[in-house]
Amino acid sequence: MSYVRAEEYLPPELIKEIQKYIQGSQIYIPGDNDKRLSWGEKNGTKEKLRLRNAEIKRLKSEGWTIDSLADKYYLSTDSIRKILYKKREFRKSA
Repeated sequence: MSYVRAEEYLPPELIKEIQKYIQGSQIYIPGDNDKRLSWGEKNGTKEKLRLRNAEIKRLKSEGWTIDSLADKYYLSTDSIRKILYKKREFRKSA
């Protein structure tokens, strides 16, 4: 989270209104929930894990054992099983 000076971004009238409630302190203004990214979307982690998990499933179908996959990806055998046997998630439309 970065710090910005209100004077650089907000109109003077809005600053005066905010000063009625708080002065001289830092405040957090949350982003618009409609534009909020889910975990791992901003830095690409979510996509990297999706690709890794797809590769794990492909290698398993080619005959790799769970133990060998765990060694290759530095994961526990339980984690490999969760990846292999996880059912596809469907999102509900809002």
